[in-house]
Amino acid sequence: MDHVHTPGYTGDKAAITQRLRRIEGQVRGLQRMVDEDTYCIDVLTQVSAVTRALQGVAMLLLDDHVRHCVADDVKAGSDEKIAEAMEAINRLVRS
Repeated sequence: MDHVHTPGYTGDKAAITQRLRRIEGQVRGLQRMVDEDTYCIDVLTQVSAVTRALQGVAMLLLDDHVRHCVADDVKAGSDEKIAEAMEAINRLVRS
């Protein structure tokens, strides 16, 4: 993988970091719920919330990647980043 360029998410780094910290807190909350023998459905509801939050971060990263890395690559006459983005989308869809 080519990691020489500045990441597309650089402008959103603070917001992404804040979201990830919030997600980290949600995961700690999940651990606490399990430790406290919380009702299964309530734990699953929180798992779903964490999953949606992670998907939101993934979409931000993907949007930035397409708008910056892929766009720059296409302008330079290459389609390597398009294939890379499609692989990432496929991984996200399968998860």
